[in-house]
Amino acid sequence: MTNLFDQVKEVSFAILPMALLVIVLQYTIIGLPTEVFVHFLIGVLFVGFGLFLFLVGVHIGLLPIGELIGSTLPKIKKTWFIIGVGFFLGLVVTIAEPDVRVLAFQVDEVSKGAISNQLLVYTVALGVAIFVALAMIKMIYNISFVHLLVGGYGLIFLLVPFVPPHYLPISFDAGGVTTGPMTVPFILALGVGVASVLRGKDSSTSDGFGFVGLSSIGPVLAVMILGVVFG
Repeated sequence: MTNLFDQVKEVSFAILPMALLVIVLQYTIIGLPTEVFVHFLIGVLFVGFGLFLFLVGVHIGLLPIGELIGSTLPKIKKTWFIIGVGFFLGLVVTIAEPDVRVLAFQVDEVSKGAISNQLLVYTVALGVAIFVALAMIKMIYNISFVHLLVGGYGLIFLLVPFVPPHYLPISFDAGGVTTGPMTVPFILALGVGVASVLRGKDSSTSDGFGFVGLSSIGPVLAVMILGVVFG
């Protein structure tokens, strides 16, 4: 019961400031039509209730199963299998990410179908999957996190001059939307779980985190390459 109350507080602190600001602006500056404003209030209620259910689901389902999968994989002692599972989980979790869907819909609408919804979703998902697999390799072979970050962002800056201008902002937005409510909890729990077995509980903080940072490089590179090829 305490956990449910904590989720209610978390959702309230996330939504109420924005809702109160819009209400104040409505009666001072904006003056939207009543119908639109009522739709906004109903939407706030739906979003609040949906976010509450989502957070409850994350805490009772996604986080425990992600950490459990992460702690079980190293016991199989098959490197290719651990990397493959990391790739597959990165792919499917990103496809299910709501933020990625929103970005893809907006880009499809603005570009009038030139950059299709599904193409962008699967490109971003592939980028995340490759870098989750790379994060697994980093964990298994104890590769420096700094080297991977410098190498990843170095590739990004090398590609910038060759990317069409309209693909460049989309690529960086793609990196941002993969840090959404679906991808982050699962990938973080997966990383902590793997690190707790390979490196022990004491080092799971330093080795288990950074998965999301690496994963956000993948979609930036993937959309940039998409722009170079099709732009």
